[in-house]
Amino acid sequence: MEFTRANPSVVRSVKQRDLLNAWLRAFGKGSTLPALADYRPERIADELVDMMGYDVEGEGDGARFLITQEGTRLTTTYGNEHIEPDKRTNRYLDEAIGPVRYAWVSPFYRACLAHRRPIYSIAMVRDADGKDVSYERLLLPFGTGGKVEQIVGSFKAISIEGKFKVANLMGITVSTTPVSVVRAVIDLDFVPGEAAQHASDDVIELS
Repeated sequence: MEFTRANPSVVRSVKQRDLLNAWLRAFGKGSTLPALADYRPERIADELVDMMGYDVEGEGDGARFLITQEGTRLTTTYGNEHIEPDKRTNRYLDEAIGPVRYAWVSPFYRACLAHRRPIYSIAMVRDADGKDVSYERLLLPFGTGGKVEQIVGSFKAISIEGKFKVANLMGITVSTTPVSVVRAVIDLDFVPGEAAQHASDDVIELS
């Protein structure tokens, strides 16, 4: 899967831009990855419904992502309302969303590990009524000693067609495959003085 290099302006959602800016501030305190304890975005309580938290276990292609936080709106998006609230965390992402969906989303998480940088993506999906929905994902890496140990994710679903059905939008039983329109590594070299520029045409290939 190919990823472009982009500056923070590629992120469309104002809320996600705020989350990214908080990550950049925490990153600026040291020369390596920010620690999760140093991450203090404003009004985070309002965003938790659209956020996920993961502990990273293992490395490289063998890494797995243990869910530590699952936003209530995302529970609906992935069709997990039937799962008891106390069982929605402490399970692995690959088991939670099934092999087909995991095969599609795992490259974004592995890119976050490989580059140790935020990963932003937009995919087009359709709700139960056939309305086009833009699904925007922001993954933020945290850790110590340059190793990614946690990932915090923000997920936003938006439709220019107005109100849409969020239930099972990205669930296991959905037959349609999301279509990627943006896959970007947030390049920190673009941060100073380049926030107004468009995303670079440089391409990074992940093996």
